[in-house]
Amino acid sequence: MNNTRNSRKNATRTERQKQRVDAGLVATQYPEVAQIVVNMMYNQKGIKKSLSRTVNFFPSSYAFFRVDCLSKDCLDGGFDLSPVITTMIGKRKQVAKGELCCEGDSPASSHSAIVYEVSIQYV
Repeated sequence: MNNTRNSRKNATRTERQKQRVDAGLVATQYPEVAQIVVNMMYNQKGIKKSLSRTVNFFPSSYAFFRVDCLSKDCLDGGFDLSPVITTMIGKRKQVAKGELCCEGDSPASSHSAIVYEVSIQYV
């Protein structure tokens, strides 16, 4: 079982790297964007302590706006912020807030969610 799990994690990691490259760079896809800042607060069922995280995207970053889940039991999960960010750019919005649930295959008891705030600076 452990080999299968490790194999699946490695396959997921390889696929995510391919998706990053295929997404292109922020500068190419969104030349009007100077910086994207994503602030997240992770909440996991059964765990009282919340974790916060900030992810920055610059023109030289890949335009791949998916953030991995922090649950160690989560497989193929994470939070896809692409629809949020692309809609913001299309409307030239500077700030958006919301909540997303993990899209992974982990047991329901260990699923996590994020409360996010996305800020975009334009050139």
